[in-house]
Amino acid sequence: MVDKPTSGRLFGVPYSFERPRMRRMLSTYWQPDEGMFVEKPFGIGYTLNLASWRSWVVLAVALALWWQSEDAGADEDDTVDVIVED
Repeated sequence: MVDKPTSGRLFGVPYSFERPRMRRMLSTYWQPDEGMFVEKPFGIGYTLNLASWRSWVVLAVALALWWQSEDAGADEDDTVDVIVED
């Protein structure tokens, strides 16, 4: 029987289905010599490189947008009376 590869590239997109280990996870998310995106330690595609300052900017913007949407959701509970005159 032929063994299927557990990591590689498909149409230029990296994939890895090897069992994740803590050491590999930490070394993947912190690569100072690489760019903003690095290959995921498990799964398909790319993830943020936390050694890059650009990744922290992306995370801060995402957190601010999430916080703003949660804050806006609290105002939706208020009722508004609409008076229509003929």
